[in-house]
Amino acid sequence: MVGYDTIYAHQDADDDALIGIKSTALLFGARTHRALMVFYATAVVLIGLALALAGARWFAWIGLAAFAAHLVWQIRRLDISDPALCLRIFKSNRDAGLLLFAGLLADAVMRAN
Repeated sequence: MVGYDTIYAHQDADDDALIGIKSTALLFGARTHRALMVFYATAVVLIGLALALAGARWFAWIGLAAFAAHLVWQIRRLDISDPALCLRIFKSNRDAGLLLFAGLLADAVMRAN
């Protein structure tokens, strides 16, 4: 996803600028928080649409809500001038994925019963 890749890219944005690499961190710069809102909201809406089309039950929706809440936490916590924090937030995307997966798995288990 472009969002979490942008967070990762902020770790070395100064180096990218120095050697001429065109990264999303440089493209969005101070507008990174707004860009992440757009990317993450789009992802949540599209996943929600997929859940609706698949006839998902409430466990899947809870997983999506937890996933979305985690993404909001990332945006609020992000400080693009702190490379160590950018790395921690980037790595926390594993947790975002696990939250969504847990909801999907619970939904699948409930359907099987």
